Amino acid sequence: MSGEARYPPRETALLVVDPYNDFLSDGGKLWPRAKEVAEGVGLLDHMRQVLAAARERGLRVLIVPHHRTAPADYTTWEHLSPTQHRVRQAQVFAEGSWGAQWHPDFRPREGEFVAAQHWASSGFAHTDLDLLLRQHGVRRVVLIGMRANTCVDTTARFAQELGYHVTLVRDAIASFTWEEMTATFELNAPLYAHAVLTTEEWLAAVGEGSRTALP
Repeated sequence: MSGEARYPPRETALLVVDPYNDFLSDGGKLWPRAKEVAEGVGLLDHMRQVLAAARERGLRVLIVPHHRTAPADYTTWEHLSPTQHRVRQAQVFAEGSWGAQWHPDFRPREGEFVAAQHWASSGFAHTDLDLLLRQHGVRRVVLIGMRANTCVDTTARFAQELGYHVTLVRDAIASFTWEEMTATFELNAPLYAHAVLTTEEWLAAVGEGSRTALP
């Protein structure tokens, strides 16, 4: 099947999940935990390749960001998740910090969207992501970024629940442990994702046909 048929540019969006320095850059607060898996799968190079191809082919590109943390966040909340407790304590993605800036290779360009920040794991819950996608005729989403078993998995599941065709590019996604990667791609994703591809496979799928310019 041709790339044009599988991922028509006018109805396909690339979702780049949480491309913060804290996750992806040397010196980031979470990079030491992510480094082994990220380097093992070639995360950054594969994310660069997928993003470049999406832009070249004219796919919509959206950043799907986690909430940037402020010192007073969560202080009055009744039901913080364990992850939110850790985020609060470590001030991960701290507002105004270098760690909460985009990794320089994944900064949005003019005409690309940044969805409202999500407070937990789903890029759709209490954000405008679904609105942005539907207002631009998007029916298929392709996900890359961090973290496999939290924000990527939850956003992808939610997308499927909302009726989107969902693709995960498995070597352009990483996590903190290999066990988390196994849980995501061998156990969870086969139950909801319409495609789980390597970067090479996805590039082949979108490599045919001419570029369709976005309005």
